[in-house]
Amino acid sequence: MAKQPDPAALPGADDHLDAELRTPLRDDAFALSEEDKIAGITAHFREIMHLLGLDLTDDSLNGTPRRVAKMFVNEWFRGLDPQHRPEVRLFENRYQYHHILVERDITLFSCCEHHFVPIIGKAHVAYLPGEHVVGLSKLNRVVQYYARRPQVQERLTRQIAEELKQSLRTDDVAVLIEADHLCVMSRGVNDTSSSTITAEYGGAFERDEQLRREFLRLIGK
Repeated sequence: MAKQPDPAALPGADDHLDAELRTPLRDDAFALSEEDKIAGITAHFREIMHLLGLDLTDDSLNGTPRRVAKMFVNEWFRGLDPQHRPEVRLFENRYQYHHILVERDITLFSCCEHHFVPIIGKAHVAYLPGEHVVGLSKLNRVVQYYARRPQVQERLTRQIAEELKQSLRTDDVAVLIEADHLCVMSRGVNDTSSSTITAEYGGAFERDEQLRREFLRLIGK
């Protein structure tokens, strides 16, 4: 049997973030391999389907437990694994561009940690370049990394903002998320028309109302 890694020696997903921004994880969260997690979730989800009364001998349902497990580990919740944290490489700002840079309408797919149903929306991020700029796709990857885990939108917004501050070496960042929560739409009040907007401003975006207005104008708000 392969020796399991020592959980204490493994990096935490959010060790670089302040404690209140970290996704709640056990100390041994990374002790299992991805395949071990898939095998365990498959067994448990099969039991859930059995308790619901579903016929797991049906050819349409028989493979569902493993499909769900693979979706959880490899797609929906891949942002829990620090191995998937994007490397944000900076480039010298040779063009001396120091005005607002906005990446808007970034596709956001996450999961409500209270009911484990989807959160679907868009993220808009901006920063003021200093001595360095970043490849634009890295902004999308930062959003997707933190979105792909069980979340609440308020924490997600702040996690993205803090990651950008550290990666871009500047406090001058802005993040706005607008999203639909299926926990509101498909259960409870069953409200399909409301949406949730959260925003986080740092540095110049927090101090300068005109700059915030320019950001909101550029994203169509």
